[in-house]
Amino acid sequence: MEKVQGEMEIERWERSEEISEAEKKVIQETWSRVYANCEDVGVSILIRFFVNFPSAKQYFSQFKHMEDPLEMERSLQLRKHARRVMGAINTVVENINDSEKVSSVLALVGKAHALKHKVEPIYFKKLTGVMLEVIAEEYANDFTPEAHGAWTKMRTLIYTHVTAAYKEVGWAQYPSATL
Repeated sequence: MEKVQGEMEIERWERSEEISEAEKKVIQETWSRVYANCEDVGVSILIRFFVNFPSAKQYFSQFKHMEDPLEMERSLQLRKHARRVMGAINTVVENINDSEKVSSVLALVGKAHALKHKVEPIYFKKLTGVMLEVIAEEYANDFTPEAHGAWTKMRTLIYTHVTAAYKEVGWAQYPSATL
C-alpha cells in the first residue's frame, strides 16, 4: 500500500479493502509455511520491531531494558509473547472466511491492549509492517507480488479492526493517542 502523508494516510488506513477468495487462499498458503516455524518467526518479528521502534519496549516490563537482539532472542518472556502474537494471527488466518470471528478476535486484542496494557494503537500499524517485512525476507520464494498484495490487505484488516476496538472503548480520551 502506498503511503500518503498526513491525514490522508490515516484515512486510507481506516478503509479496509475486501480480500478476495483467491487472496484469502494465498494468505492461508503462505501462512501455513510461516506458522510451521511460528516461534522463531514471531521472535524475529518482535526483535526487529523493538530494534526499529525501541519506544515500543516501554509496554513490556520484562524486556524493556534489553538492547541486545541476542539477549532478546533468548528471553523466555519475549518468546512467550511471540507465540501469543503468532497465535492470534493464526486464529485470524484460520478464520479468514468468518468475518464475525475475525472481528471478535481482533476486538479482544484491541480492547486488551487499549484498556489493560495502554499501548498506543499506532504500534499495531508498525508491528504489522514489520511482520510483512520479516515474512517477505524469510519466505522470499513464497512472497510473490500476489502474496504481498494479499498480505497488505490483511495488514490493513488487522489494523482496522484493532483500532475500531480502541475507538469503541473511548481511546480518544487519551491526548497522546494516535489512531
